[in-house]
Amino acid sequence: MNSKQHDNPTFGPELIREAAHRIRPLAQRTPIFTSRGASSIAGKQLFFKCENFQRGGAFKIRGASNLILSLPPEAIARGVVAFSSGNHAQATAIAAKHVGAAATIVMPEDAPRSKMESTLAMGARIVTYDRMKEDREAIAAKILDETGATLVPPYDHPMIMAGQGTAALELLEDHPELDALIVCVGGGGLISGSATIAKSIKPNIRVFGVEPEIANDTWQSFRKGERVAIPPSQTIADGLRSPSPGKLTFPVIQRLVEDILLVSEQEIRETVRFCFSRMKMVVEPSGAVSVAAALHGKLPKEIKRAGIIISGGNMDPETICA
Repeated sequence: MNSKQHDNPTFGPELIREAAHRIRPLAQRTPIFTSRGASSIAGKQLFFKCENFQRGGAFKIRGASNLILSLPPEAIARGVVAFSSGNHAQATAIAAKHVGAAATIVMPEDAPRSKMESTLAMGARIVTYDRMKEDREAIAAKILDETGATLVPPYDHPMIMAGQGTAALELLEDHPELDALIVCVGGGGLISGSATIAKSIKPNIRVFGVEPEIANDTWQSFRKGERVAIPPSQTIADGLRSPSPGKLTFPVIQRLVEDILLVSEQEIRETVRFCFSRMKMVVEPSGAVSVAAALHGKLPKEIKRAGIIISGGNMDPETICA
């Protein structure tokens, strides 16, 4: 968990249930909305878990707070380091401020302005890099060596995966009748946590991940049976630009997820506009991919009741009008 790494806890449903209690001081229990228009277009009943209304504007506070709130005092005193395009940056900054830890965030220089501003507003220090030329993990490793701080990775850690899974836990507590769960996929923290708890509660539930067509590393990995890395993507879904699924998350995806679905950039843009104009919600492109899969006919026809996690709502105002 820090640059020297503590022993990692065993990831599973119990760790997710423990996380649900630990994160209560920071993570909200987000609402679940329905939309007659969206359900009519999809041809199935849709239930939207609105993490765009979460503290920090995204589900990421769940994982970041789960890890940071579990740190011993001596680790908190040394601070925390994270690398992120935005939502995990804000979540880490919020949780670090809550426990009084200094936070350094490695962010791409082309990250959305609103996400950078929000991260700075929470008192974090930002170190920028060129995502096309530089390695964010190498930059973070250098900072860790210099400071002895704790790394708060965006997805590939049992405590992060467990925290993210609490979103699906809440969704199924409120709507146990769901027959499918639809989740966006970046590095795989949200879907691995969500699939783990969902399958433990309801073994026959079908779980699908969704990626942009031009950022399809998990789709490729899923079909090849091993982790595939792709070049940096220019997808509008900036939170889903991870070049490959995680070492810890991918085996969980292989075991519990039925398929990875793909949506185009146009479908993502249309869905962002639909959410804004028809559902009266600001949904960032990364959060819209799971909705896009339902609205553009990507889900199997036999699914009748689908739970869809809207992962976040942080984006620059210009993107809504794009």
